[in-house]
Amino acid sequence: MSFKIISPSDYIIRKWSGGTTTQLFIDPSTADYAKKDFNFRLSTATVEVEKSDFTSLPGISRKIMVLDGMIKIQHDNHYTKTLNKFDTDTFKGDWKTSAIGTCTDFNLMTTGNTHGDISALTTNKNKINELNISSCDFFFIYMYKGFVSLNVSDNEVFLPFSNMLMINNSQPIQLRLKSHETSELILITVKLLP
Repeated sequence: MSFKIISPSDYIIRKWSGGTTTQLFIDPSTADYAKKDFNFRLSTATVEVEKSDFTSLPGISRKIMVLDGMIKIQHDNHYTKTLNKFDTDTFKGDWKTSAIGTCTDFNLMTTGNTHGDISALTTNKNKINELNISSCDFFFIYMYKGFVSLNVSDNEVFLPFSNMLMINNSQPIQLRLKSHETSELILITVKLLP
């Protein structure tokens, strides 16, 4: 098992028609989002206009989670869904998708047989959380708010606001996480299948 702390200085920030997008991680590291040659990509985005259209991304599966704010997401000829804080939606990148409302969101994009999940964990100051992570190739903790520490491979790791922990591992793992202040974490698991 290997791990790495990814800091905001590693992120790539770009403008899009409705706000900004911040690429947190892309696999493989040589991949280019514009070329769509990645296995998966993690990002956050701000939606700053009241009505926005999602970029068409054929061949890409998308998972989105609202971190702050609220949007009503509409997939033409499929369904409409309201997303509040920590609500998620899964959809295909080639769907004609639009949203009403403003928010900050978290995105997981996957291609081919790669798949993953995102979930949120809110924890109070001084609380200990035991995380049991099932078998996956990558596990991430993105610190949306707060500050935590945890033990990884006999190393004490500190994870402050806006940093992300990446663990590269195919075996189930157990992590003991301590919150040093009230914290909001996004947990991501990714499996790369042949």
